[in-house]
Amino acid sequence: MNIRNIIPILAILTLCACHKEEKKFRVGVSQCSDDIWRDKQNQELQTADFFHDDLELCFVKANDNSEQQIHQIDSLVDSGIDLLIVAPNQTAEVTPAIDRAYDKGIPVIVFERKTNSKKYTAFIGADNREMGSIMGDYVVNRLQGKGRVMVVMGLKGSSPATERHNGFREALQGEPGISIVATLQGDWTQGTAYNKVKEWLSKHPTESIDLVFGMNDRTAMGARQAFEEHGGPMPLFCGVDGLPGEKGGIAHVRDSLLDATFIYPTHGEKLLQLADDILHGRPYEKETTLSSAIVTAGKADVLLMESEEVVREAENLQRLHEKISEYMQELTSQRMFIILAVVIIILLLLLSAIVYVYLLQKAHMAEERQQMERERLDFYTRVSHELRTPLTLIHGPLEELAATPDKQNVAPRTLELFGILRRNTNQLTMIISKMLDAQVGKDIKVIAEEAQQEMSDMAEPVAEIPKQEIDVEQTTVLIIDDNADLRVYLRSILQDHYTVIEAADGEEGLKVAHEQIPDIIVSDVMMPVMNGLEFCQHVKTDSLTSHVPVILLTARALSQHQIEGYRCGADAYLTKPFDKEVLLARIDNLLKGRHYLRNLWDRQTEENKTAQQERHEENAAEDEKPKPKLTTLPSPDSDPFLRQLKDVIDQHMSETDLSVEDIGKEMLLSRVQLYRKVKALTGTTPVDLIRKARLAKAHTLLTDSMLSISEIAYQTGFTSPSYFNKCFRDEYGIAPGDLRK
Repeated sequence: MNIRNIIPILAILTLCACHKEEKKFRVGVSQCSDDIWRDKQNQELQTADFFHDDLELCFVKANDNSEQQIHQIDSLVDSGIDLLIVAPNQTAEVTPAIDRAYDKGIPVIVFERKTNSKKYTAFIGADNREMGSIMGDYVVNRLQGKGRVMVVMGLKGSSPATERHNGFREALQGEPGISIVATLQGDWTQGTAYNKVKEWLSKHPTESIDLVFGMNDRTAMGARQAFEEHGGPMPLFCGVDGLPGEKGGIAHVRDSLLDATFIYPTHGEKLLQLADDILHGRPYEKETTLSSAIVTAGKADVLLMESEEVVREAENLQRLHEKISEYMQELTSQRMFIILAVVIIILLLLLSAIVYVYLLQKAHMAEERQQMERERLDFYTRVSHELRTPLTLIHGPLEELAATPDKQNVAPRTLELFGILRRNTNQLTMIISKMLDAQVGKDIKVIAEEAQQEMSDMAEPVAEIPKQEIDVEQTTVLIIDDNADLRVYLRSILQDHYTVIEAADGEEGLKVAHEQIPDIIVSDVMMPVMNGLEFCQHVKTDSLTSHVPVILLTARALSQHQIEGYRCGADAYLTKPFDKEVLLARIDNLLKGRHYLRNLWDRQTEENKTAQQERHEENAAEDEKPKPKLTTLPSPDSDPFLRQLKDVIDQHMSETDLSVEDIGKEMLLSRVQLYRKVKALTGTTPVDLIRKARLAKAHTLLTDSMLSISEIAYQTGFTSPSYFNKCFRDEYGIAPGDLRK
């Protein structure tokens, strides 16, 4: 597709997506209170709003507080509403706020309640005076012209309360047999009506009431509650509102809680239609009276069924509107996806242009790359002077030769050093020569491998050291390096001080370390199969070898390389070329540090034993009996290996023939592995550790159990009580029998 065709399409889609919706009229709805009648009307307004796309409703409620309603009306006006719908809480108090809105040119619809002024655009509501009159006629007929009536008023100053009361009184004026014995001031709420009626009954306990007229259903139900608690004959109760639902007045009439109610119509749909007509300049009636009717027990069931059907239809309409809203959202999303697709196409076109420019510059980049290759060759030339392993092998033997006292009587060792010097000097010379003569772009790794192969063909074979059984009592150093000459050199440095074992790479070294359990490991980093960093990590995470110090030797001298080594668990890091005296000193320090920590533990153990002995002597100062020497076994919590070892010894302690081989087999270790690991961690042999564990268990049984000395001896694995007595006395300085005394 041509870009000239895409741009107009993009412009059209963008205009469609950015098309502004038609201006909506904001309609403020000020409700004087919060009750089920107004909830029903608000729901009707919201449902009717589905059919008026250009109207936006904003609801506020004053909770029967005139000052709050005045503030809300002023706030709605300041927010820029286009029309105000208001039901005044108290006529005199709220009228000025309505007048202010009207004076600012905002159309005002007063509904349900009236104001003291003519400054409103339209009024819609029922005729409250007629409603009170009809209810008065019903009371006359219901009481058959004779009875005592109580009236519970609505909020003082509200037009419905005043008009209903006036109509009700007018209907009863010509009936001398019916008298209004009490007119109580309520505020439309059930709680206030309950309190007022209860107070009146407490003051007039003997007076009878035949019928109570509440200005709405809630006040009538509040009066009923007060009469029920008072006891005595129950009057009839009538109210106004006639709302549907199980908590509404019609249901109360059906359930005989109210004798009658008067439907006070809400008609939110007519109210909103009137607002729409005013805003769009269509003809409308300034005064609209809504029709209403009285509800008695005979009509309640039918009206409830009809109202339930209306509620269901309203719910269906609500669900339909929600579904339509979902479809509109999907349509909006699809529109956005189309715009996004167009944007992506444009981005792809831009990317194509970038690629095209890149291809044009490719030739120039090729020239720059050739220049970079030349610079890299220069870099390799400089790096060749930093090759560390050959220099190490030159430096070390030269130092050895320089220290030779008699240069005429050449010893075999000196000849060996001369051979090392010759081979590695030739190798280093060949590598450097090849690097300097290499063609532009040839990799240093390939050059080094070729030189190494040629040297391998020229070099004299180095005999592989046969696998040997080491002396477990002597300190052992494991050397790991893929360079055979470097292993020979390291062995020549270390063999006079330690038992030396070797491996050619990390994988072989790990196997040797598991088999021999060396006291310290010296390893190269750059090796095939498994490098020194991987090897070190394996050693430090294996419970069998985790205690062994590791020294890394490498030509990687940068600080980040050393940090990497230490993070893998290395105990020391030496760069090539290194001084042999530095290496020997580093090994010696690590071994001394290991012994120091072990001796420190031993000293702490002895201090603990001494403290325990002193406390025992203080507690037993009154007698002259021999005192036991207390002993402390190594804490198994200090190492996972010791925890496992303790568990195995405890499990097999009663076996008299328990041997080191048996324990090693249980822990999947050889005798040498177990010996060296236990010796390194505890400073004692496995045999001594078993004996100490048995004696410690026996000491506990002697003080905490009723077993005989013979039973304790056999239970802790001793072959006879006499041998147990001897060992116990040697360890604790007291006989088992004396300890119990």
